[in-house]
Amino acid sequence: MAELLQMRDIDKAFAGVSALSGVSLEITPGEVHALIGQNGAGKSTLIKILTGVYRRDGGTVVFNGTESNISSPREAQDAGIATIYQELNLVPLRSVTENVMMGYEPKRLGVFVNWKEAHKRSREILARFGIDIDVRAPLGSYSTAIQQLVAIARAVSLNARLVIMDEPTSSLDASEVEVLFGVVKGLREAGVSVLYVSHFLDELFEICDRVTTMRDGRTVDCRQIAETSKLELIASMLGRDAADIAQAGMTEFGRDEISEAKGEILLQADGVSTGPRLNGFDMTLRRGEIVGLGGLLGAGRTEAARAIFGVDALTEGQITVKGSDTKLKTPAAAIAAGFGFLTEDRKAEGIIPDMSVRENLTLALLPRLRKGGQIDRAKEREIVEHYIKALGIKTANMEQPIRELSGGNQQKVLLARWLAIEPDVLILDEPTRGVDVGAKREIQAIIRDSVANGVGVVLISSEFEEIVEGADRIIVLNEGRIVTELTNPGITEEALVRALAHTEGQAA
Repeated sequence: MAELLQMRDIDKAFAGVSALSGVSLEITPGEVHALIGQNGAGKSTLIKILTGVYRRDGGTVVFNGTESNISSPREAQDAGIATIYQELNLVPLRSVTENVMMGYEPKRLGVFVNWKEAHKRSREILARFGIDIDVRAPLGSYSTAIQQLVAIARAVSLNARLVIMDEPTSSLDASEVEVLFGVVKGLREAGVSVLYVSHFLDELFEICDRVTTMRDGRTVDCRQIAETSKLELIASMLGRDAADIAQAGMTEFGRDEISEAKGEILLQADGVSTGPRLNGFDMTLRRGEIVGLGGLLGAGRTEAARAIFGVDALTEGQITVKGSDTKLKTPAAAIAAGFGFLTEDRKAEGIIPDMSVRENLTLALLPRLRKGGQIDRAKEREIVEHYIKALGIKTANMEQPIRELSGGNQQKVLLARWLAIEPDVLILDEPTRGVDVGAKREIQAIIRDSVANGVGVVLISSEFEEIVEGADRIIVLNEGRIVTELTNPGITEEALVRALAHTEGQAA
């Protein structure tokens, strides 16, 4: 069968640094094709080239039999390529009709929107997907699943030949996922192709026909889903040999065997759930211990960290802090209980770019610096000077905007923010991501020093070497549930990869 899409030898570099090198992707008509890879593999860059957000530096793109040089998302849409992003690009306060017909509203006299006709067309479009709702109501009044389906309906209504779905199930519950899968299957039957980007590997075996794997900006594999296994997919993403992983042993770790050499129990999570991406999470953390959370993207690691820190409300379970059933309903309550949380996304959730190094560093400490209703500036400067020196933060002065610092130094400032509150528990989500080798070593040394001083650390890292070498125990998660726990001598990269391929009731 002739391909609907051919992307061959695609190259892309940013500031001289290669993001894609010789990447290829082929999709046939009516095919549901998965695209997988770890963070930084190049998936997003490839999609942005396909949809006209970025211009490629080399290679060819042929879509629907014609060489394509799409230069904007609107051109891609007009050509028959629709993208449904993880963060829906819809307008919740506008009506369903306005979202479905946006930019293509029927007009009267060439000027005025014919709302009667617009509502009629909107209902007809949604009816194809079994959606019967009030199209005059604000889109935001409906569930996330309905909003996803509206986005898909809009895409297909624009005569899309290829629909790109970026993590479409990330915020859906099980019943909503089934509805979405039904729609995807309907698209396949109608001859519409789907490029399905997801970190949830089990979904691929249910909905996809083929899968392309990317690693380090290159295409490393393309195969039929029916002819592969989860273990083989994980091995291809990580650049490992599946046979070697399958032969590696995996040690189950019983909770009763936790070394009593560690200090007091700082944190106990029992049966913690926050939604479909975290179910029945258990963890014990002792003083002077590093507990790693292992798993692929989407496994529930960040969700566990957010639950512990009070960002996401618990739907089930409880968290005990130093033997007390503590209600950590907000980050402020967690901070007051002696918790610090270095988030995964430094730019979006960590630094405040236009504020100074001083302001960023002491943000969590401000309540303790108040003296007579005023901030004790002398004490603040003393603390900032201490951590700039202790952590080797390279900055012109403490008033320099943090946005002007390197990524590694920004990360050190964020670490200092939490060390300054003298925490008992430090949750670190990808603490060395996006920093150079030198800064990475310095940050790891800071973490070790904190543990030596009695801090309990929850460590999340997508770099297996970092988590294997750094953690005393590793809790391995898969799709929001604990698969196993590893401890020395059972902590190896091979054992971790094998655990990630575990599926309940099925041999890895």
